[in-house]
Amino acid sequence: MSERVNDSPVQQTLVPAGEGETIWFDGNVYTVKVSGEATNGRLSVLESSIPPGNGPPLHVHTESDEAFYVLSGQLEFQVDDEKFIGKAGDYVFVPHGTPHCFKNVGVHVAHTIFAYTPSGFEKFFLESGEPAVPNQPIPQWGPEQFERAVAIAPRFGWEGPKTK
Repeated sequence: MSERVNDSPVQQTLVPAGEGETIWFDGNVYTVKVSGEATNGRLSVLESSIPPGNGPPLHVHTESDEAFYVLSGQLEFQVDDEKFIGKAGDYVFVPHGTPHCFKNVGVHVAHTIFAYTPSGFEKFFLESGEPAVPNQPIPQWGPEQFERAVAIAPRFGWEGPKTK
C-alpha cells in the first residue's frame, strides 16, 4: 500500500537489521535505513556508529532539521551555545540553521539513529564517503578526504569549517 503525495508514491518499507547502504565517513560508520526516495523527500533516517573521540566539527544544516536518538554510548553535543551529554535513550532535535556538533566522549562506540527532514542530506554521506567493506578496519581520514567532503557539502545544505 502506498500513499500519493504530489503524484509520487510514498513507500512503506521494512529495512531489516543489518541492511541498508553502509558508508565509511571520517572514521565513522553510517547506514541509510530510509532514503528520501522512499519518502518522497519528506524524511531520511540513518544509523551511526561513532568510535571514541570521533564526531563532526561545528556545522550548520541550512535546509534540513536533524534529530538524534542515542541508542548507546555517550555523545557530547553542542547545539548553538548549549553543551550537554547525550546518553542511551536521549533525544536531541536541531532545527535547520542551528550550529551544532557532537563528539563521542565515552570509551565505547556510540550508536545513534538520526533523521533529516526534509530528506536529502543522506546523499552527502553516500557521495563523499566510501562503501563499507565487511571485516575491514574503518579507514581514518586525512586532510584531503575532509577537504573533499567540505567541497561537496554545500550542495547538500551544509556549512562548516574548511579544515578539521
